[in-house]
Amino acid sequence: MKSSKTILWDWNGTMLNDMSICIDAMNLMLRERELKLLDEEVYRDVFTFPVRDYYSKIGFDFDKEPFEKPALEFIENYDDMVREARIFSDTNMALDTFRSRGYTQMILSAMQNDFLNELVRQHGIAHYFDEISGIDDHYASGKVENARKLIAGLEGKAGETVMIGDTIHDHEVGEELGIRVILVSRGHQSEERIRSTGREIAHNFREVIQIIN
Repeated sequence: MKSSKTILWDWNGTMLNDMSICIDAMNLMLRERELKLLDEEVYRDVFTFPVRDYYSKIGFDFDKEPFEKPALEFIENYDDMVREARIFSDTNMALDTFRSRGYTQMILSAMQNDFLNELVRQHGIAHYFDEISGIDDHYASGKVENARKLIAGLEGKAGETVMIGDTIHDHEVGEELGIRVILVSRGHQSEERIRSTGREIAHNFREVIQIIN
């Protein structure tokens, strides 16, 4: 009998190529507040979790306005733009490969759950996943707990579990769960930053497949 195996996929920056959308959505807010705008290099060097720390790094002053105000403003901007984003071109190939090898595949994301499910369906890949799990608020919290619930839902049948992500936070989630993590370097944080985790690094999904093999 084939041993059970599970892939936990991150969504933003891992499957969905939305970095430019995130930069554009934030720059609208920075321009209104007369703060320095982001480019791709700066963004990948400063973006972090919790996102409140990221907002502080790029100049938001929470003595002048509560964190919740720009956080919700960003979500509104992002939601207006994100349908322009596309999944990475090798996503379907990777999903097909892991499905053919008998992997259970699930999405674990810091995106609001209903919108996440809508976008995954929009991109025509929902049928690959046993579970699609986002969060219940707009503040990108709760990913570790959601991961625990997903794995617990497999009732001990998760087998070898690999998380595929693009940020240091994905490494931290994997560390909490005691699972293997592969980080893809074309997402929301620079390769230099994610290499600091000591995790296996891939530049694309073909390399992910090779690493898992």
